[in-house]
Amino acid sequence: MKGIVLAGGRATRLGPASRGTSKQLMHVYDKPLVYYPISTLIHARINEILIISSPDQLPLYEALLGDGSQWGCRFEYAVQAEPRGLADAFIVGADFIGGDKVALILGDNLFYGYGLGEQLQTHTDPKGAVVFGLWAHDPHRYGVLELDAEGRVVGIHEKPEDPPSNLMVPGLYFYDSSVVDRARSLAPSPRGEIEITDLNAGYLADGLLEVCRLPFSTDWFDVGTFDAMLDAQTWVAGQQRRKGLLIGSPEAAAHREGFIDTEQLHRLAEAADHGGDLAKSGYAERLLRILDLEGERF
Repeated sequence: MKGIVLAGGRATRLGPASRGTSKQLMHVYDKPLVYYPISTLIHARINEILIISSPDQLPLYEALLGDGSQWGCRFEYAVQAEPRGLADAFIVGADFIGGDKVALILGDNLFYGYGLGEQLQTHTDPKGAVVFGLWAHDPHRYGVLELDAEGRVVGIHEKPEDPPSNLMVPGLYFYDSSVVDRARSLAPSPRGEIEITDLNAGYLADGLLEVCRLPFSTDWFDVGTFDAMLDAQTWVAGQQRRKGLLIGSPEAAAHREGFIDTEQLHRLAEAADHGGDLAKSGYAERLLRILDLEGERF
């Protein structure tokens, strides 16, 4: 399975701080926001990843991330000339996807939970589409799943005034190889975008939509506002400082999933120690500290 990180958009809700940069390049505590979704894909053992962004912002991602080889990954880049909806990512990324299955994660979504990587790995061979259900106390702000008496999904509703359940759909989706053709067949919504909800509804109508319920303990942030960014910053800082973790680190994720070995991890940290910005920020030290947690799974 390949992966796509959609990192476009204008981030108007984060102005003026987002002027001159991309929202996903702004920091959440000690690392750029885009590191978090990349780490989620790596924990799912996906290491062929396409970064999609706007023409003016894409060079910034290339400068930050490179070709991904330092993390045992292969990164490619593609331009989304204008925001045309989440499902447009599959049209933009059609050549990258080829005939493979693909995961899409939104560049401003942060996921964390014990055993999350293993749970995602069990769904990387979908027979149709897999969406992830997460309990929310305010589901009307999101796409919401409607369930029948047996707990099967019978509908998906985008930001309903009267939510049929508390099970919302966060910004992570797994699809089979038919997703490109399905996305191309979608008509734009009234707001002129190719909607991910319409794509998922098509899979549901064909009996090909599976829902994976994430544990209630899963932490998730949609970092689209200043308040959400502050919440995410505070949460990451607290977890890392109290428990000695390094959340959302591609280096740590790549080591844990076997894409780089311990020697390579040491080399990355040592390169930072020799005058690099990672040493001055303390990131290199925290990177090496994760070796003490080698037996744990996150």
